[in-house]
Amino acid sequence: MVYFSKWKISIILGIVFLGFAFAAPNLLDRQSAESLPGWLPNEQVNLGLDLQGGSHLLLEVKVSAVVRERLDSLVDGIRIALRKDRIRYTGLGSRGEVATFMVRKSSELEKAKGLVQGVEQNLEVLGEGNRITISYTEQALRNIKNSAVNQSIEIVRRRIDETGTREPTIQRQGQDRILVQVPGLDNPERLKRLLGKTAKMSFHLLDRKGSIAEALQGRIPPGSMLLASVESNAERGQPQYYLVRKRIAVGGDRLIDSQPSFDSRTGEPIVNFRFDTLGGKKFADVTKKNVNRPFAIVLDGKVISAPVIREPILGGSGQISGNFTISGAQDLALLLRAGALPAPLTILEERTVGPGLGADSIAAGKIASIIGLILVVIFMVVTYGIFGIFADVALLVNMVLILGGLSLLQATLTLPGIAGIVLTIGMAVDANVLVFERIREEVRAGRTPISAIDAGYSRAITTIIDANLTTLIAALILFYFGSGPVRGFAVTLSIGIVSSMFTAIMLTRLMVVAWIKTRRATEVPI
Repeated sequence: MVYFSKWKISIILGIVFLGFAFAAPNLLDRQSAESLPGWLPNEQVNLGLDLQGGSHLLLEVKVSAVVRERLDSLVDGIRIALRKDRIRYTGLGSRGEVATFMVRKSSELEKAKGLVQGVEQNLEVLGEGNRITISYTEQALRNIKNSAVNQSIEIVRRRIDETGTREPTIQRQGQDRILVQVPGLDNPERLKRLLGKTAKMSFHLLDRKGSIAEALQGRIPPGSMLLASVESNAERGQPQYYLVRKRIAVGGDRLIDSQPSFDSRTGEPIVNFRFDTLGGKKFADVTKKNVNRPFAIVLDGKVISAPVIREPILGGSGQISGNFTISGAQDLALLLRAGALPAPLTILEERTVGPGLGADSIAAGKIASIIGLILVVIFMVVTYGIFGIFADVALLVNMVLILGGLSLLQATLTLPGIAGIVLTIGMAVDANVLVFERIREEVRAGRTPISAIDAGYSRAITTIIDANLTTLIAALILFYFGSGPVRGFAVTLSIGIVSSMFTAIMLTRLMVVAWIKTRRATEVPI
């Protein structure tokens, strides 16, 4: 235990050096840290919402919109099936979570029910008289709603990550709510705009035969829909309308990339997009068959652009123009990359946490850490002399290693995390206390200095590992089951435990052995 090979010494000193290297950028401001050469560590500790401020949003997923969309799709499927078998019907439509229609001939009721059952699984089909009522089973409804919320969480996470925000908290609350906490957000309004858009994009052919004037009066041709443009009519200052076919020529779910750019001819901001293989093939087929015909790019029920197809587009890519601002093009590209939300989100609760409270918390944490550190240092020196000084040096290195570990892992430091660091100060010297007391016992038993030190470390190491390992397991459980600030506490505690074991078992022992061999001490000053 008192012998250190050169490679062991190199590893210990190397770990200490790396700890200082990863901790050093925290002494700089973020801009200076990011400007460091690429071969140098430049990551800083991320501060949580409670320390640096930011935005707190509670969102509600409109799962009813998902059910309604599924019912509309179901109604279209039923219509096709009834027409194919030439079953005459009236009043086919949906309301709430139920679809209904009337069969003209009661003799065809059972046949119609069988056709409906074959359109989609997990349906409850009831017939009374000539009326058929269709709804999803309770389990199917739960699955649809649950899937919508889970998908919304994933899309929200992608959109926030695309903004470059570090360590956001995104978690489910209750049946249909999502909690979003974004530390250090400098533009909360932009975040709300990004989360407030469903971003469902699709490509549709225009209905050239129908009359927009008649459609505005409520006479919309079957298979078409009347959509407003995002741009207003320049002369009247009113929305411009398009008569668009309901059938989706190419869906936006086939997009695999979208990037903001500039039109080479006009210099205006545009959005370049690219489809996957299947989407590119569909896009190519549509453009081949509809040269010199207009088609509409629809986003969230509004027409962004309605260009004329001048030639087949075969490369699986294209561009969207529409009098975008630079930020508008960037946001649209971001939304399309992240994917469409399955349902609209409503902001139920919004709070902005200022950095002032966090600054006070950091100041209080610093004071607590400094006071705790000073008291521990004094106690160790008074109690264990030169060995106490070694333990204090190891304690300071331990603090640096914690800071370096937080920077390396890009963990988020929260207010409870500061409490974890303060707790680690006491735990860091606890292992040294166990070793030193064991050495004292061996000295009293008449052992030589080297023998006493060797026996002290050998017999105390098992107790140290067991004690710290149980605490580490508890911290990992907290991290796994906890969230937000609780996780912050678990992270700092876990890093602190690992670093304190390293400094106590390896670093302090190295300093003690080096001192005893250099001074050729005949007694242990402890």
